[in-house]
Amino acid sequence: MAKLTYRSAGVDIDAGDALVERIKPLARATRRAEVLQDVGGFAGLMRLPTGLVEPILVSGTDGVGTKLKIAFAMNKHDTIGQDLVAMCANDVATCGAEPLFFLDYYGVGKLDVDVAEAVIRGIAEGCKLAGCALLGGETAELPGMYSDGEYDLAGFCVGVVERSKIIDGKQVALGDTVLGVRSSGLHSNGFSLARKALLERAGLSLDTHVAELGRTLGEALLEPTKIYARAIRAALAVGGVHAMSHITGGGLPGNIPRVLPEQMGVQLDLSRWQRHAIFTMIQRAGEIDELELRRAFNLGLGLVVICAPASADAIVAALNEAGESASIIGTVIASDADFEERVVFEGQP
Repeated sequence: MAKLTYRSAGVDIDAGDALVERIKPLARATRRAEVLQDVGGFAGLMRLPTGLVEPILVSGTDGVGTKLKIAFAMNKHDTIGQDLVAMCANDVATCGAEPLFFLDYYGVGKLDVDVAEAVIRGIAEGCKLAGCALLGGETAELPGMYSDGEYDLAGFCVGVVERSKIIDGKQVALGDTVLGVRSSGLHSNGFSLARKALLERAGLSLDTHVAELGRTLGEALLEPTKIYARAIRAALAVGGVHAMSHITGGGLPGNIPRVLPEQMGVQLDLSRWQRHAIFTMIQRAGEIDELELRRAFNLGLGLVVICAPASADAIVAALNEAGESASIIGTVIASDADFEERVVFEGQP
């Protein structure tokens, strides 16, 4: 009987070492001036940016949910990393913070170095878009934990903000203007419902070209999540920003109230922004009620900014100049309704 080795038990240390060597140049391309050493040590080292009087660290963590199932089915792994960074860095940026560094966790049953490199290449690209450094991470080969060809991802982002410049919603006032910033599609939420409606209920195939989407269904579903960190900095430079909400699970009704003071809500005009065709497809395929659709998906808006009315036009211009598509979509109103009911919709999409 042959002697057991770690490799025969399912863990290939050499493959892990090879992956680290491939990661090093990817991480190096995201390096900020504050980074003290490259990937490879036991911990990442980074100093705080200079010039801050009272720096406050801001942290966020998230995953990409069952969007991973689409990546597995399509055997396409080079964009899911951007989704991971977006879900964390966008949250951090809504506080007014600048994302500083990112850490990832990649768990897999059997390590495929090419697939792992593609995933981490996407993470590095996301870090570039967010302006943060890929400071380190963990690759865990765990035989028996995952199905063949599948893996799991988690991300962790840390940013910094001057204490006096924290955006926490306390300045929101009645009559403030609500701005919407366009999403790129589903982003990384609602995929359990989307898969149920499109793949199971409607029986569609991921490689089917859909005319109204202008591409295959799988390509539309894998469209990477927008990273708003740089555009947010442009908006903050204008002044007058009172609150920001990253629209993730729970949609507009589940996320906007998180940044509103008590006794306040928002009234949104559905005609002020355009829904992506993918949302209409999902609704039709699953015969999904409008209220349910609003709670599951972003419906075309990935970020909401609440600001002083006098600053609204200038902030919209700054967001658009930063490469986003922003518009005025509503107003802050008085409301003593329950949490989600504080978001009131009018008009037709």
